[in-house]
This record gives sequence, structure tokens and C-alpha cells, in this order.
Amino acid sequence: MMSLLADTFWGTFTGPFRRKEFFQQLYFVANRSLFIIVFCVCFAAIVTILESSFHMKMVIQNDAMVPGFASVLILRELAAIVTALLLCSRVGAGYASEVGTMQITEQIDALKMLGIDPVNYLVIPRFFACVIGGILLTIVSNMTCLFAAMMISQFYLGYTPGMFISSMHRFVQFKDVLFAIIKGACFGGVIPLVACYFGFNCQQGAEGVGKATTNTVVVASIAIIVIDFILSYTFSYLY
Repeated sequence: MMSLLADTFWGTFTGPFRRKEFFQQLYFVANRSLFIIVFCVCFAAIVTILESSFHMKMVIQNDAMVPGFASVLILRELAAIVTALLLCSRVGAGYASEVGTMQITEQIDALKMLGIDPVNYLVIPRFFACVIGGILLTIVSNMTCLFAAMMISQFYLGYTPGMFISSMHRFVQFKDVLFAIIKGACFGGVIPLVACYFGFNCQQGAEGVGKATTNTVVVASIAIIVIDFILSYTFSYLY
């Protein structure tokens, strides 16, 4: 894994950069994942508002701070982590299956015989596409979550959009948006690295491809959660 990570970073400076492949992968990552991510984060935001209201009413008999607390939670954690885990399941599994199939059908060996570096040809365009896609989808997820939270606050809690935005301004800082974007980029970058690693080391047969896909989803999900902890702990010193 460390060797693949080093080769990927080295390849970003040595080129050549495959622009057409990058835009194809960016379309696959960002555009093809958009609907399922927007659909899922909407319900995640609604559950966050409802649970926050329920527990605040139970503890302090007042849910006036729910919009502000929910907005901070959405921007700092919820939207980025839900987006990353959904990307891991969809894009990571797809990459592992694709690269694993190329490995067992000796297409990667054919690339090497033609003098084409598999890391430069397969990993680097996917790496940059997932980093950029992770950033774009995290921004969209945050906006979608806040809009869904605003709507459910109005219909369920009775807070108007103006009251929601006013409460949000009291708790949310610009740094929350910036840190969410950094998380989106880091989460996006780890997915293709894990997927291509298991794809390159895929065993023969359909069973090998299945194991590579399963291992990718499990390891990348764990890596995303660990990276989230490290980044959140680091960012806590910057407030």
C-alpha cells in the first residue's frame, strides 16, 4: 500500500497526465453518484434534526438551539462522512472490480509489455477524480443537508427559514466549511488507492474479484473513519 501511495505521488509530478481519462472518471465519481448521495444525506439531516429536538426537549425542555447545533454537526461531520462512505461503497467497489478483472485477465501485464505504467494509467486519473469529486460532492451534500434541515425545522419544529439561518450564524464559522472540504478531499483520495491496491493484488477467478471488492469496501471504510478522527482531533486545536 505504501509503495502504491509513493508511486502515485511520484507519478503526479512526472506525468504524463491523462486528461481524458481524468474527466471520464470525474463524471463517473461526481455526476453518477450525485443522486444517491443527495437522496441519502437528506434523510440523514432529517433524522439529525428530529433526534436533536427529541433529546434537547427531554434534557433541557427547550429545542431553540437545535438549528444551530444541527448545522454545526452537519458541516463538521455528517455530510462529509456519509458522502465518503457512500462513495466508498459505489466507486471503491467499482474500481476494485474493474482493476481486479484487468489483473486476472492479464490486461495489466499487457500494459507493462507496452511500456505503459499501470499506476500512471489507472491510479492517478482515478485518484485526482476522487479528490475533486469528493470536494464537489461534500459541498453539495452540506448544502443539501442544511436545506433539508431547514425544511424539517419549519414543518416539524415551527422555526422559519429566517430563524434557522439566524441560529446557524451564531454557531457556524467559515472554518467549518473549509474543514469539511479538506475532509472531502482526504476521504476521496483514500478510496481509489485502497481499491487499486486490492485490484492489483486480486487472486484468480470470480472469487478473487469478489474478495478484492469486499476488502476494498471494508478497509476503505475503516480508513475513512480513522482519518475522520485524526482530522477532527487536529481541527479541534484550530478553533
